Amino acid sequence: MQTTFLSKLIKKFSPGAYLGVDIGTTSIKVAELLKTPKGLRLSNYGLLESYGHLERFNDAIQTSSLKLLGKETAEMLKLLIKKSKIKTKRAIASIPLFAAFTILLEVPSMSSEEITQSMQFQARQYIPLPINEMALEWIKVGEYTDEKGFSKQQIFLISIPNDTIGRYKDIFNSAGLNLEAIELENISLTRALIGGDLTPTAILDIGCRASSVSIVDGGFVKAVHQSDYGGGNLTQAIAGGLRVNPKRAEELKRQRGLLGTRGEYELSTLMTPFLDVIINEVRRAANSYFEKYARKVERVIISGGGVALPGIVEYAERQLGLPVIKSNPLAGSRIAYSQELTPLIEGLGSSFSVALGLAMKELI
Repeated sequence: MQTTFLSKLIKKFSPGAYLGVDIGTTSIKVAELLKTPKGLRLSNYGLLESYGHLERFNDAIQTSSLKLLGKETAEMLKLLIKKSKIKTKRAIASIPLFAAFTILLEVPSMSSEEITQSMQFQARQYIPLPINEMALEWIKVGEYTDEKGFSKQQIFLISIPNDTIGRYKDIFNSAGLNLEAIELENISLTRALIGGDLTPTAILDIGCRASSVSIVDGGFVKAVHQSDYGGGNLTQAIAGGLRVNPKRAEELKRQRGLLGTRGEYELSTLMTPFLDVIINEVRRAANSYFEKYARKVERVIISGGGVALPGIVEYAERQLGLPVIKSNPLAGSRIAYSQELTPLIEGLGSSFSVALGLAMKELI
């Protein structure tokens, strides 16, 4: 793997503790993992959530226009670190899909040095911004022999604007943290949820403002798709349809979801048109991948805030005709945790999947 923008940040440290920081549209989540002789252990976590977006659409920490509220975000992060009593200063942050440019390229087999040179050329063709304003990372995610017998490599190319990286570094410096790496959140999710599993999988990450679909095959992200619809659209649909304020609509969504009966059935009918758009993106991504590589997606993992919607797993299974499971990187044996957290593990693991995947980056 060649990293150009990460190489500016990553340094080699002895194993210890790392903090994964997931800065989302309306919340900041942190997860602190400790490497012990017995493996990884969740030593601390924290969540700071803003509800202003429910009343004012533009009141968000980060938006798809690449706006990141530096000073405000730094203060929120600093407060979260203090209240959560986080000890480690070594942090790894996520970059949302809408803040990066990604593409899966197929190139002839060549050395790492040759690929690096090729990626510079390829980036100029596919990235709509000047290359000198971007930082590039490429990851080799597969190889195969084509119908003519030529050896090919699949390269996942990621490009992030330098000014976005600069804003992240300023935020973390202001919060008193050492930002050691930045990573696309879809890759963090894959690390947390897939590990070494080779099963072709679609990971649906439902955020507040947008949702993303990652096609993961052989343990690597092979394709990413994005929908402009997210959990916030479901909340607004309830608020408008029932004529209640957005905060009450959010409560109803989380309490009843798609499971309402009789008088509450209207909740489902209000949300399903928007939810169908999100689920159709999964279907489109899976079909596109099959048409190109003749590989069928065998399951779907739902992550992000959408996991908290009661009934979503059953509804998505009916719509897609595939097994659907909720994300929970804490469900297995990869990460240990205090027994006191056992009642919270299902919700905790799902909500903190990106943050956990980030913290795992330098520890596995």
